[in-house]
Amino acid sequence: MEMTDLITPASVIPALRVTSKKQALQELAKRAAQITGLPERQIFEVLIERERLGPTGIGHGIAIPHGKLAALDRLYALFARLETPIDFDAVDEQPVDLICLLLAPEAAGADHLKALARVSRLLRDRATCEKLRGTESRDALYALLTESPASHAA
Repeated sequence: MEMTDLITPASVIPALRVTSKKQALQELAKRAAQITGLPERQIFEVLIERERLGPTGIGHGIAIPHGKLAALDRLYALFARLETPIDFDAVDEQPVDLICLLLAPEAAGADHLKALARVSRLLRDRATCEKLRGTESRDALYALLTESPASHAA
């Protein structure tokens, strides 16, 4: 599974203005609703429910909120670069400024896990994250997300 299977230029947000984790999830749900055609509220509730199980802030300024929705026909990803880092209850207690939202069909199973692993591997690459943080162009962010060497690793 490649990042190009998950993300489109339209699902890259170069400068998201939010001040809290809840607001970030609300904004991402709103954008995801536009891309998936599903109700914003339904997406937001799935994300909040997942956060209750445990925070999706994986450390080093990165969060990968995710959830499953029965009505989806495929996996979707949205990437947001935050204008200002926010508290996301990350495992290392550091604020988050890079968020990759992942939504999967209810029956995705292994594909959902593969997509999570792909995104996690990509965003754990420090050089890639430095470039993402230093880029404000949607097209450049999309290129970094989809053309990074990490995106071609197993």
